[in-house]
Amino acid sequence: MNFARDVLTPDALNMLQNIARLGSFAAAARDMGLVPSALSYRVRQMEDTLDVLLFDRSSRQAKLTAAGQELISEGLRLLNDMDSIAHRIKRVATGWESQFTIVVDTVINHHVVMDLCQHFYDGNPPTRLRIKEEALSGTLYALTSGQADLAIGVMVMDNVSAGLRFEELGPLMKFVFAVAPGHPLLSAHEPLSDADIRAHRAVAVADSVPQGNGTTIGLLAGQDVFTVPTMAAKLDAQLRGMGAGFLPETMARPYLDRGELVERGVQRPQRSGHIGYAWRESSGGLSDPNGNRALQWWLNRLSHPQTRQALLGQASKTNSGTTV
Repeated sequence: MNFARDVLTPDALNMLQNIARLGSFAAAARDMGLVPSALSYRVRQMEDTLDVLLFDRSSRQAKLTAAGQELISEGLRLLNDMDSIAHRIKRVATGWESQFTIVVDTVINHHVVMDLCQHFYDGNPPTRLRIKEEALSGTLYALTSGQADLAIGVMVMDNVSAGLRFEELGPLMKFVFAVAPGHPLLSAHEPLSDADIRAHRAVAVADSVPQGNGTTIGLLAGQDVFTVPTMAAKLDAQLRGMGAGFLPETMARPYLDRGELVERGVQRPQRSGHIGYAWRESSGGLSDPNGNRALQWWLNRLSHPQTRQALLGQASKTNSGTTV
């Protein structure tokens, strides 16, 4: 007799993921180097043990049932927990994290992040750094879902989630509505109404949160939208006159001063927000001077006013001589 623990193995969960991702048992079998009958047998064995159907076989495409979706969702959480346990064991033994993952929002100056990484490696720590790039609510999601140990560039919230710590990077970040010279909105009377703006293409950064329920900022219903992956790409598109939209004032200022962008007043309230960094308290046991040393190093650097100012500076700046 099989028990649930006998069939709910990491390999089995990965197998279910492959089938759902590829849409068929045959494709998943080829991907895993198995014959389709062997794969079907393993899935049927899991279904018999759990007494549920994991896939809807009424169509040609293998679709997860509600029970199958829940199993994969919970299974991924268990796999992440197993990885976290392994990392914690390593931390206890050495004081340095075996791997330290930092998620950086696209609004942050990535050249400064690279400067910080270089300084980190100058100390020859045993920790492997990994940098992830996300946008909008995807930045915080990477932290809360366990994909990252530190998030830089999150919107500071009043209601801080349990187990998280937030610190502001600097004063209120202001956004300006800007267009390229020659854009049709330059001939419209200020302040621009929503109707004026809606008639022209917007450039928007895609929210990278995977669930599909991400944040939408500054877009109007029915407006044509050019969606780009990063804030730097949004700036580039607006400089080319491909659309209009809000940009961080610190990013847009050099181009506004040179006349490569033109700020336009709008009727809607001015966009602004506090940008900060966050980490999980459970992974930041800072009371122990010998533990979580990578996190301690980064939090120490982020506490410096010069570092914070540089991170919020012009995102397209290529000068690597910034003091951090």
